[in-house]
Amino acid sequence: MQTWKRNLWVLWIGVFFTAASFSMVIPFLPLFLLQIGVHQHTEMWSGLIFSSAFFAGAIASPFWGRMADKYGRKPMIVRAGFALFVIYTLMAFVTNPYEILVLRILQGLLSGFIPGAIALIGTNTPSNQVGYALSLISSSSAAGQIVGPLLGGGIAELVGNRWAFASGGIIVGLATLLIIFWVKEENFKPSKEKGSVKKDFKVALGNHPFLLVLILSLVVSCSVMTIEPVLPLYIVKLGGSSDKASLLAGIVFSLPGIASALFAPFWGKYADKVGFQRVLFIGLLGGGLGTLAQILFTHIWGFSILRFVFGIFFCGVYPALNGLVVKSTPEDFRGRAFSLSQTSNQLGGMVGPIIGGFLGGIFPIDSVFVVTGILLLVAMGTVYWNAGELNSILKKKLVPGK
Repeated sequence: MQTWKRNLWVLWIGVFFTAASFSMVIPFLPLFLLQIGVHQHTEMWSGLIFSSAFFAGAIASPFWGRMADKYGRKPMIVRAGFALFVIYTLMAFVTNPYEILVLRILQGLLSGFIPGAIALIGTNTPSNQVGYALSLISSSSAAGQIVGPLLGGGIAELVGNRWAFASGGIIVGLATLLIIFWVKEENFKPSKEKGSVKKDFKVALGNHPFLLVLILSLVVSCSVMTIEPVLPLYIVKLGGSSDKASLLAGIVFSLPGIASALFAPFWGKYADKVGFQRVLFIGLLGGGLGTLAQILFTHIWGFSILRFVFGIFFCGVYPALNGLVVKSTPEDFRGRAFSLSQTSNQLGGMVGPIIGGFLGGIFPIDSVFVVTGILLLVAMGTVYWNAGELNSILKKKLVPGK
């Protein structure tokens, strides 16, 4: 088997395990807080603990990107994997919310497994297969996010939440061992440029196509997370009863992920033929219209079908953005480029729930879907008006260090 194909499949397994370990413990944090005796300000602690990792990750990602360009993407993946293994394992022994908060901050500061995997794939895959490879990794993450809550819930039900955390650590540890023994980074040229994170931001600001991708990443991530705080409430409203709200919410939450696992490889192959810009345009158009269309349904089944259709189109967005990162940056800047992209995603992940919660608290829940749909359509319009520049980077041969 060719090295790039072996890397792709091993990293697919690694990303699946890492995404599963994350989603098998994070959704149960509020319940775990109650279990360790946090009965006052539980919502505040839950929000603080959840967002702290995003904030820390947004700060640390550019530094780890610089280290990846200097020492390699594989060492950074292994470093992040072992860090997550230790953090999740320690999470099983916490006794108060302060300890959880510290571990979540460390998780944000030290993680970077999935961005590192994307960077390695983007750099070590033949250019005519990059779209397919990135989409396959995206489907791996989506599949892990679907399986994770089911696995975590089952373990928590059988042996308790603490063992669910420990199991998440063990899973990431096994994934890291796979990377150590089976992934080979062939196409790596260490960056000899001396600089700083501040200089990296200046380089990004001077690269207009890449800066555009960063802005789009922030907007897309923000729009997705805007719905998160209100979606369970909206499902209760449509279902007419809160008795099975958790089950319904879990099913509806998973539908876009299922669509992504099924259709992401198709969008990847299509991107290799027609370009990442066109797939990004189609994905944002389908995502924006699909989000707006969801408010037209007053029954849970119609709404669920729309969520799945939304997922079919939207699953092409992130692989297309990652593909444009690859095409708009030179190889010796690739680790830093994906880390800056991760920073944009995490900033959007922080701001989105705040906007969604604010709008949902003041206006009808439908307004959140309207705002999200408009944000995605604005992003689509930005891609359309900058189509020439985005297409030009597909033909441009970038010189390292430029």
